[in-house]
Amino acid sequence: MSDDSSKVRVRGWRTLAALHCDLERALEGALRPHGLSVVEYTVLEALNRQDGWHLRMKQLARVAALSDSAATRMVNRLEERGLLCRVLCTTDRRGVFTELTEDGRKLLAEAGPGHDATLCQALEQSPLIGELAELLRALEEE
Repeated sequence: MSDDSSKVRVRGWRTLAALHCDLERALEGALRPHGLSVVEYTVLEALNRQDGWHLRMKQLARVAALSDSAATRMVNRLEERGLLCRVLCTTDRRGVFTELTEDGRKLLAEAGPGHDATLCQALEQSPLIGELAELLRALEEE
């Protein structure tokens, strides 16, 4: 790896981190009226994609990019609000699954259009997108 390529990757990583921060800030604003954080929305959306199935707590932690204990606290909060529920695994008594409730689906449906529109608008308007082109070229060359 050449020195220039390494610099491009470092600069690209910093740009990507800045873009993530900008997007998260915009999404937090769009989700606030629905009483959701970006991480909570991510969890509800991931559960919704399961088509009636469920996720283990470890899977949920990974989807939300949280530690196991932070994911448990978040699930506690969402469960208290009636947005998801826990289900014991019938084949492994230690296993706990999480499932989206009807109230969780309803809230997700209400928050989804604003989330998606905000994400698209933020991506289209971000000057950082162009700055990532150099990183993508450097990665393709490898």
